[in-house]
Amino acid sequence: MPFSATPPGGATAGPVEAPPPDSVRPRPPRAEAPPPVMAGARVLVHVRRGGAGGAAAAFGQSVTGVFCPAHTDVALVSCGLERGHFLISDVPFPGSAVTVLKRPPFCPAKLGGATLGDRRGHPGVVAAVAVLLEATCGHVLLTRRAATLRHFPNIWVPPGGHLEPGEELVAAGLRELAEETGLRLEPGTFSWRLLGLWESLFPPTLSWGPPRCHHIVTYLGLRSAKPRQHLQARLCPSPCEVSAVAWLEPPVLEAIAATEEGAEGSGSGSGSFPRELPATVGIMETSPDGFQNSQIPTGILLRRAPAHGPDLERVSTGTKFALRRWWGDPGRGGRE
Repeated sequence: MPFSATPPGGATAGPVEAPPPDSVRPRPPRAEAPPPVMAGARVLVHVRRGGAGGAAAAFGQSVTGVFCPAHTDVALVSCGLERGHFLISDVPFPGSAVTVLKRPPFCPAKLGGATLGDRRGHPGVVAAVAVLLEATCGHVLLTRRAATLRHFPNIWVPPGGHLEPGEELVAAGLRELAEETGLRLEPGTFSWRLLGLWESLFPPTLSWGPPRCHHIVTYLGLRSAKPRQHLQARLCPSPCEVSAVAWLEPPVLEAIAATEEGAEGSGSGSGSFPRELPATVGIMETSPDGFQNSQIPTGILLRRAPAHGPDLERVSTGTKFALRRWWGDPGRGGRE
């Protein structure tokens, strides 16, 4: 599916999912509309079925489960910004885009997470955005979250974070990209596509305890018109958020994406991978003096979330979902 070109005035192009939306942007509030519903500086997720009404999604209760049978984990939905919240609906609405909403088979919200723990202090499900940035050569940028972070430490993910009040999805993705990596993409230098929605809870499995945070992550694919070397020279990651960065080549990305389906794995060892893949991949670790080149076993990036015991360095399950959606785009041909 072809990407939408960035217009001269900024990165506000709409995704090209069918049916093609005009844009993914908030609707102007009506005079009688209630004030925006937000969690501090965070935008909450609302759900709507049947084209009328709508309510805030409850913390710990599966958003995906609202739109799919209990025995499945995926649904086709319409999504967009409306009156200060991120709305997910089973029918299109003005300014919405049609895309896939998915949860992992071991999602705590699916398996009873809403009945565990203390839900006080959790105003609802929070909207987030993450961006897969691809250079002209086909390499995609991933970052390893700092080991000191409370949620998903030492996990490989694309740059991303919370959607802030008044932001459009692409604007939020560009802001998070700049804050975490120092990369600021100029208008007209990239195209983008809505890849899908992922339901994310932490801890990701009930064996690690009751949920402490609950997000719907909007994954965006950004294709830069610049080569990897140009983008790499401008990288300046935030050490408090990012401990390493890596530009992963297509064969490695395809192998990572292939591990997305299925339930939790053992997570032990360095994983297994096809013989045609390199034994190690190059990464750049952050340090007070800048970058330090290093190597990690390729198998680390192919690990699944462990069912028990401590979490391990790996690529997040949501990132694997986004990569599968990315690689399923028929408009990705014609690489340099």
